[in-house]
Amino acid sequence: MTTDGTTSIYDFSATSLGGEQADLAATKGKVLLIVNTASQCGFTPQYQGLEEVYEKYRDRGFEVLAFPCNQFGGQEPGGSDDIAQFCEKNFGVTFPMFEKVDVNGDGAHPLFQYLKSAAPGLLGTKDIKWNFTKFLVGRDGRVVDRYAPTTRPDAMKKDIEKLLKA
Repeated sequence: MTTDGTTSIYDFSATSLGGEQADLAATKGKVLLIVNTASQCGFTPQYQGLEEVYEKYRDRGFEVLAFPCNQFGGQEPGGSDDIAQFCEKNFGVTFPMFEKVDVNGDGAHPLFQYLKSAAPGLLGTKDIKWNFTKFLVGRDGRVVDRYAPTTRPDAMKKDIEKLLKA
């Protein structure tokens, strides 16, 4: 339990790219991969890999939740419509995407505050260092692991499959 009483990702909500409020409790029982994304980043081609793992495992209770972020080199300058069109046109993204958020600093989205606290990075650092940092969440809503931006989505398949079998 964190200092604010939060025990899982189910305690959070976010706004979809379409402007609807989404309660993450609706994902209860699913394995989640939560990632901060950007459309003009060297790692942007990972959208394709994210879509591939989503398509492979979604029927088994897996979701990818993408949160665009403009905090790293201004690599996500567009609005929600621009982001949605870019991701659909260039990568065929069908997994849930949310409005642009901050992942670090005083204005960081509460979900990312929780994720960073639950799964600190290398050497215990909590701040997210770049776009496409990934958090794998088990069916119980608890963070299982944190992956660096350089980790390709297909490299996480064994970890995803292990959680889907649990």
